[in-house]
Amino acid sequence: MLKIFTLKNKISLEDFIRLCSADAQIRLNSDQKRKIKQGREIITRLIKKGSRIYGVNTGFGALAQEVIDEAKIDELQVNLIRSHACGVGDPLPKEIAKGAILLLINSLSRGYSGINPKTVEMLVGMFNKGVIPVIPEKGSVGASGDLVPLAHLALALIGEGEAYYKNKRQAAKSALSKAGLKPVKLGAKEGLALLNGTHIMTAMAAFCLHRALKMLAIADIASAMSLEALKGTDAFLKEDIHRLRPHPGQLFTANNLRRLVEGSQIIASHRNCPKVQDAYSIRCIPQVHGASRDAVSYVKKVIETEMNSVTDNPLFFKNNRAISGGNFHGQPIALAMDFLGIALSELADISERRVEKLINPQTNGLSPFLMKDSGLNSGFMVVQYTAASLVSHNKVLSHPASVDSIPTSANLEDHVSMGSISCRKALEICDNTENVLAIELLTAAQALDFHKPLKPGKGTGAAYGIVRKFIPFIKKDTALYKYINKIFSLIESGLIQKEAENLVGKL
Repeated sequence: MLKIFTLKNKISLEDFIRLCSADAQIRLNSDQKRKIKQGREIITRLIKKGSRIYGVNTGFGALAQEVIDEAKIDELQVNLIRSHACGVGDPLPKEIAKGAILLLINSLSRGYSGINPKTVEMLVGMFNKGVIPVIPEKGSVGASGDLVPLAHLALALIGEGEAYYKNKRQAAKSALSKAGLKPVKLGAKEGLALLNGTHIMTAMAAFCLHRALKMLAIADIASAMSLEALKGTDAFLKEDIHRLRPHPGQLFTANNLRRLVEGSQIIASHRNCPKVQDAYSIRCIPQVHGASRDAVSYVKKVIETEMNSVTDNPLFFKNNRAISGGNFHGQPIALAMDFLGIALSELADISERRVEKLINPQTNGLSPFLMKDSGLNSGFMVVQYTAASLVSHNKVLSHPASVDSIPTSANLEDHVSMGSISCRKALEICDNTENVLAIELLTAAQALDFHKPLKPGKGTGAAYGIVRKFIPFIKKDTALYKYINKIFSLIESGLIQKEAENLVGKL
């Protein structure tokens, strides 16, 4: 049965993902409806008073000094949308476009944008009926937020441009008609209210963050399996060490690894070996993974704050006040997503080093390239090439977009954030890092088989079991891409993490 969710006054990341990823429907709460109505009434009163308000009865950007005749105020808003709809590139994924609609509704429903209640209800209708605008991925500089991609969203609202309906790309007017919706006729300030804001980059950031949170647990699981496969010591995980450098992420990661390898017969089998300490890619897992974990925690605070912010301009307050500001500037998102990209890249960097050790017979004491009949078979030699390629690509992508600024609008918008570019880079880094971790899981599982009949720990054993449920021990050369893709899908589904957590608790 379809469930209808009444929107809260605050949306969490978990709320956002659940509403965008399922066939859930939403509705405004009574408080939101009241605030939207009050905000619209303020604009109506200001227009009647003859007040001069940016974007209501003036031009936009560098044309702000141009006064617009009252009879053409509605036309101004439609012209704004049409002129700004000049994005290029592939369409954004449908779930991101849907997420942008949800965030736009959440911002407008706070009542400071002066939007018409009917326009917000139309956005709710599009969300619920599955009319998803076709939004090109490129064109935003993150200045007045995401003007260009949001113009494509607004274009569908007025029955122009393109939209998806029942997974078919078509003219927006046709999609609305099939869904039983009618295009909106915009009034004063509404086009600007729909275009100003960071809703596109925030939607991208939220989905990227959701994946990053899962990757932290997967990185710990994969590294714990590698620790066992490489016959490393678990002495470096002792809490005494980490209490002396109590970064939250480091403490959390060390605790994760202790629980994952608890009961490991493999680790117990070599406690008295002459080896003194392991390489940094093993010994420093808590410090490296932990730093990335702390970075992701910071990003989560930023993204959830932005999801529940009003990023329009101008804003309308009680006592008929219209105030112009800069809440639309994407700098908080730009910096956070550059940081997230770097944090995820580091998970891939250290993972690739462990993959190299797993396949290198000169350092691991295992069969060359994890193949019993090596020479005839190259085994896992070249998966490390792929991991190295992905890590190198991440290094390029990790150059921060947020340090760049190209002035726009005749130099009025003289500092821009490039926030959407930070988000798109971070999403690509997400893909690369998940693939590197998939390679480590595949390789570590193969290496663990060489230690039989000794068993891995509770958590690592559960993760190993899921890998082996879908992927056999590799006895001779085969095309490994299909197995990497399979583990990638298992990471995305959360199944590996879930199985490990069933035995060791939340990671």
